[in-house]
Amino acid sequence: MTEPTISNSLRRFAPALPIDDALAPLAAALGSRSSAVLIAPPGAGKTTRVPLALDGATWLEGRKILLLEPRRLAARGAARRMAQTLGEDVGETIGLRARLETRVSRKTRIEVLTEGVFTRMILDDPTLEGIGAVLFDEFHERSLDADLGLALALDAQRSLREDLRLLVMSATLAGDRVATLLGDAPVITSEGRSYPVETRYLGKDPTKRLEDRMADAIERALRADTGSILAFLPGQGEIRRTEERLRERLSPDAAILAPLYGALDRREQDRAIEPAPAGQRKIVLATSIAETSLTIEGVRVVVDCGTSRVPRFDPDVGVTRLATVRVSRASADQRRGRAGRVEPGVCYRLWDEAETASLPPFSEPEIRAADLAPMLLDCAEWGVTDPRTLAWLDPPTSAALDAAREELQILGALDSAGHITETGRRLRAFPLPPRLAAMLIEAARRGAEREASEIAAVLVERGLGGNDTSLDHRLENFRRDRSRRATEMRRLAEGWARSAREGGSAKRDEAADSHAVSTAALLSLAYPERIAKARGARGQFLLANGRGATLDAADALARAPFLVVAEMQGTAAATRIVLAAETSEAEVIAFAGDRILARDETTFDREAAAVRARRVRRLDAIELASEPRAAEPGPGVEAALAAGLAALGAAKLPWSKAQLQLRDRVAFLRGATGSEGSSDWPDLSDAALTATLPDWLGPYLAGKTRLADIGADDLGTALDALVPWSLKRRLEEEAPTHFEAPTGNRHAIDYEGAGAPALHIRVQELFGLKTHPSIAGGRLALTLNLLSPAHRPIQITRDLPGFWSGSWNAVKAEMKGRYPRHPWPDDPASAAPTARAKPRGT
Repeated sequence: MTEPTISNSLRRFAPALPIDDALAPLAAALGSRSSAVLIAPPGAGKTTRVPLALDGATWLEGRKILLLEPRRLAARGAARRMAQTLGEDVGETIGLRARLETRVSRKTRIEVLTEGVFTRMILDDPTLEGIGAVLFDEFHERSLDADLGLALALDAQRSLREDLRLLVMSATLAGDRVATLLGDAPVITSEGRSYPVETRYLGKDPTKRLEDRMADAIERALRADTGSILAFLPGQGEIRRTEERLRERLSPDAAILAPLYGALDRREQDRAIEPAPAGQRKIVLATSIAETSLTIEGVRVVVDCGTSRVPRFDPDVGVTRLATVRVSRASADQRRGRAGRVEPGVCYRLWDEAETASLPPFSEPEIRAADLAPMLLDCAEWGVTDPRTLAWLDPPTSAALDAAREELQILGALDSAGHITETGRRLRAFPLPPRLAAMLIEAARRGAEREASEIAAVLVERGLGGNDTSLDHRLENFRRDRSRRATEMRRLAEGWARSAREGGSAKRDEAADSHAVSTAALLSLAYPERIAKARGARGQFLLANGRGATLDAADALARAPFLVVAEMQGTAAATRIVLAAETSEAEVIAFAGDRILARDETTFDREAAAVRARRVRRLDAIELASEPRAAEPGPGVEAALAAGLAALGAAKLPWSKAQLQLRDRVAFLRGATGSEGSSDWPDLSDAALTATLPDWLGPYLAGKTRLADIGADDLGTALDALVPWSLKRRLEEEAPTHFEAPTGNRHAIDYEGAGAPALHIRVQELFGLKTHPSIAGGRLALTLNLLSPAHRPIQITRDLPGFWSGSWNAVKAEMKGRYPRHPWPDDPASAAPTARAKPRGT
């Protein structure tokens, strides 16, 4: 490659800006290298001065410069300012490309475009023919489009366009990391010029809403300071509520109130950033959209709430929610710096000073928290099945890529190997998220592409059609809206509809009546898993994917029997519906009938301890209808019965005394034989039998549907199978069921409890015994519960000979008076045993 010539002269413009001192080293770096990094603080002038200074560089060889901006508002502002510097209108030397606005001509040498537009541009033309340099402005915002655009540009530079210059410009980003990504590119730093800003911490008041605290701070600033005020709030809702409070408190001539957020009409946005009329003050209530890129004239006071609202994609739910998070230190510093652009300023922070140190250093890059399906489809079009092979400052996570891949494969956009399909290319033809593009294509087959394109327009252009939770109402407002933004979006939607109609490869259903296809039916083409049925309290819904979601009970849609949800916010545990289309069960059956399954289901009724059967019609997790049926014995019913009995617990089974004793005997031997020998004996405890109940009892439940059908014989057979034949003889020898008394009577041995096995027996039946009764081959003495003739306890002993020779005399004296008709010999060890009283007269 021929070494390019470094331009010896740079274009200079008035007035001088802080960035001017960095222009020469920047030009030299790009003259000798293919990439560079420029670090310059907000207000230095990098956005509008660098492209103008580089225009005409010899290495451009007549090619264009592209300046990428993160937002349309920033792109329009940058294009307008550069055009004013040249004394021209946008569309001449300085061009603009963004959604809803394209102003370029043959004369255009510098194009300002949004990052998303650049992504589509490089995918359509990987060589970027006619482009000499791509400038990534405000790269510290780390949008997904910026990260993807840089990854693709680097890939193109290394394989197709060695002469392509890449410049990454940032206010706060760590330049060394970016420089390494760009192949150890030189880093040029501009110190900028800012005036001192006094920081005043107002602390937090948890008893007040944010908008009340913000209104208090703004009123305080109006009294204490001069100049216009820029107030940062997390979102549109807080901005509108703060505006309402200020209108109630301030006189009309106190200041001009100007909201500023992405969903505003272009004229209202321009009104917010233009200078206030002479002698008047302005209060700009803005989201983080005003942190960088924009210059709002006259601002010398900043009020910062310390939070921002960012999208967070939850792959488990498939929902992108807006989360309110604390700003990073870098963002807080940028907001503060807005007060010192033109003169010394003041920054009010609605938190305590100590909290600043705990703020995260930088904002989390969007690639770590976004839905990656559009990016993955773009990479597949680029020819990359694994995006992680590209160069990223922060590579995408495997979990997010897997979720995106699964979604695209369900849509038919990717094959099993991750390559883009013809369907995927059709989806990519539309500048829409894949799901909405799929909806549009299928709607065209049904003759409803116009309605589907309007739905897509409302969903991608935030705030279009108002803020109603009803998508139908928003569509009606959108169709009536005569603002410039709405008009341009209708024109764009018409183009989508025309492309879907003309590019359809599937046979069009000529019999379809587009007027019969409802908003809900079309929306379900994009989000089939978000069909929702009302349940429980008003405003509570169950989605087809099994998740719950809520609406405010006062919302009109809260009465709807069915919805198809377009947008949700919150966490998986507390999801709130913010946009949906109402529908009915009959309509759901009509548009989702192919997914409705009818099947017999069995459940276990705990109260009745019986299996119940019913015929159920379901749409995924949603139960549409149910009718009871007789539970017919069979494998399914038997499995349900076994699972239900396990839930009740083995203790609820109708055990006989003999079976309970068998379990106790085995438990005794498990404990008596020590840790080594215990493994010989099965665990027949309630816990163990409950845990394995389907395994040991399941084979004996044939023909049964309820607990009452299980008899002692069934349990006996099942229990018997758990004790191996090899252990049964040992069981009888070491833990017999009964003890045979000297009288010849058999008495059951009690093995229940943690102590030694016990024998409850009248003392007269043991007369004549000179040794203590024992089991386990004489190794374990029984605990004798000696009873009176009336079966009342008189003594507990584990040493019968000792009892005879010891405390027997005291017991004899007491018992002889109480039971005179029963023998109480002086020497019981030598007396004849008996189970009877003495004959009368003896």
